[in-house]
Amino acid sequence: MTRYLITGAAGMLGRDLQAVLSGRDVTALSRSQLDVTDGDAVAAAVEGHDVIVNAAGYTRVDDAESHEVDAFAINATGAAHLATAAARFGATLVQLSTDYVFDGTAGAPYTESNPRTPVSAYGRTKAEGERLALEIHPEGTRVIRTAWLYGEHGGNFAATILRLAGERDTIDVVDDQRGQPTWTMDLATRIAAMLDADVAPGNYHATNSGEATWFDFAQAVFTLAGLDARRVKPTTSSRFIRPAHRPAYSVLGHNAWKTVGLGPMRDWKSALESAFASGALGAS
Repeated sequence: MTRYLITGAAGMLGRDLQAVLSGRDVTALSRSQLDVTDGDAVAAAVEGHDVIVNAAGYTRVDDAESHEVDAFAINATGAAHLATAAARFGATLVQLSTDYVFDGTAGAPYTESNPRTPVSAYGRTKAEGERLALEIHPEGTRVIRTAWLYGEHGGNFAATILRLAGERDTIDVVDDQRGQPTWTMDLATRIAAMLDADVAPGNYHATNSGEATWFDFAQAVFTLAGLDARRVKPTTSSRFIRPAHRPAYSVLGHNAWKTVGLGPMRDWKSALESAFASGALGAS
């Protein structure tokens, strides 16, 4: 029987992974239970497992600008430790990554083979995590890039929009950043499917299909919550200056799935409807 190890298991994706993999032999370790920056601890945790899904990460994008060493330790060194242990024990590693490995200046969806061009500390540390994992364990690493995650277990944009809807008459949301809202339950389901299919090592983009701006996403959240979407007002990124640069265009292409016999994930609007119907966003 395949034995799975999930790191970062208390996070939004980690908890959905546990739900999707329920009934299988799964060890789920939170950050407090496994510090991925500790190489010896990682080796001890990985031993005896066949698949490692690394959902651990330093995800505070703005804080990473002033704490890049801390972000690097988790996002890059942690990935290296897991890849080293996976290679040692002959395990598959699924390394979660991000659209922030790209600079956001493209005019068409980024392919899996586009060069990494990060422009933020967070992006640099995640890009290095990808590179190290693939370099250390090339035959056993699958890098999963995803973006704009929302779900039931943890803070996220959709939950924030619903909270603000109860506090303000109108909400200003940027309309000049474009990406792919992605439900963590759909992402967890795709990870399980790719592991069952035993896809080739390399880079994969796991985002819900289609594309939207944050403004589009917020309006869709309002509509599905039964609220007046006209309360959401478009604005520009210049109104919200933050420490970390946000990619203006971070739409990811899905060609790699075709090469391994899997189709792209469903459209983001359909996924959001399902998230609401399931009660993941506070409604059912």
